[in-house]
Amino acid sequence: MLSKDVKNTSAALLPYPTKLFVETTTRCNLSCFMCVKQSDERCIDEGDLNLETFNKILPALPHAKALILNGIGEPLLHDQLETFIREAKTHINPLSWIGFQSNGLLLDEHRAYSLLEAGLDRICISIDSISPDTFKLMREGGELGDIEAALDHLNKAKTTLNRPDFQIGVEFVLMRSNLEELPNALEWAATKGVSFALVTHVLPYDKEHVEEAVYSLCSDMSLKFYLDGKARALHDGIDITRYPQIIWKFNKNDADRKVIEYVEKMKQEAEQDGVFLDLKKLFALDLDWLAHVKNVFAKTQDVADRNGIDLHLPQITLKDERTCEFVEDGSMFISWDGTVHPCYFLWHSYRCFASGWSQDVQPKTFGNLQDQDLLDIWNSAEFKGFRKNVISYDYPYCSNCGLAPCDYVQTDAFEQDCHIKEEPCGSCLWCMGIFKCLS
Repeated sequence: MLSKDVKNTSAALLPYPTKLFVETTTRCNLSCFMCVKQSDERCIDEGDLNLETFNKILPALPHAKALILNGIGEPLLHDQLETFIREAKTHINPLSWIGFQSNGLLLDEHRAYSLLEAGLDRICISIDSISPDTFKLMREGGELGDIEAALDHLNKAKTTLNRPDFQIGVEFVLMRSNLEELPNALEWAATKGVSFALVTHVLPYDKEHVEEAVYSLCSDMSLKFYLDGKARALHDGIDITRYPQIIWKFNKNDADRKVIEYVEKMKQEAEQDGVFLDLKKLFALDLDWLAHVKNVFAKTQDVADRNGIDLHLPQITLKDERTCEFVEDGSMFISWDGTVHPCYFLWHSYRCFASGWSQDVQPKTFGNLQDQDLLDIWNSAEFKGFRKNVISYDYPYCSNCGLAPCDYVQTDAFEQDCHIKEEPCGSCLWCMGIFKCLS
């Protein structure tokens, strides 16, 4: 696809960040297999945000639309969480919100009241399953009953403290092993006073869990060209799904050559529109599976509509027109030690299999609040230039490239991509609609 013009009105280019993601801790009280903390190649130091570092964030809050107090760890493990919320409330715009995501295990009645009294505006609780046995497998160390109790405590505090504005949400990490549960899980959450729901695909951090991924690595436009081409060919009595079996045949008959002719025409039409077709992935695609996922999503949307739940579903195939909500929304990510990053994708060091192959991701840093003022970091030439280049979207589609993984991205220290760009965004699936988070 051709690059989009830089959005001059984007929050990315304002002289202050409008969303602040602040990691209160990297510690957690669960051992979930789909978490980066359980991956073999993780390199994440354990630590807690201190009040001195948090206070360095306060000058940016008057311009912020949101303060999200979570990163890798469980925010409720931090004993100063309410202090952070209370202090932030004295600086942030009254129309803005403060929230975080949580596994909910530490949300007893006292904690629910203290959080709402401090001024918390929204919370998102992870559920992933409403089957007690499946829940235990996915969230090792947790019990579904604890989540039910947490939601009850939050609703009670909301009523007692007269906080009708307080929003309770749930997050569902979607996998093949829990896909069928999604509509019923949302129906269950609706009975617990939930007003919003985030559904995100699992990010495989090891090869073992690649098969749990529900999404397709084909882009929506490439799939459209493939389906259109397939339909035209079938209308003329040609089955192009034979292409992988005949392309390397030495002696091709007329029927074989017809198949190849139709596929080549399909490729040419796609190229004219700037769409790359990864034929290996397209011909291997399970169209029945995609139709099934769409059906489950439709049922889930129906549950949300009937119960007045604001539902955020991910893409099933990759978006061609990429949108980095983090950068476009003017987001800044701050680790517990004060280090500044641009997005979730480039926040920590980890290995993942998001695109079906092993990829080592290194964090992108722009300074530390211990050494520099937050607004000075935000307005530095390096950080501002990075954001401007990101929203120009002039980088490759690594996940949809038949040559990936190449030496450009499969390296210990990323320097540039095949477009000669320094932003390692070509292999990011957040901007292609696959992963969702509280934002």
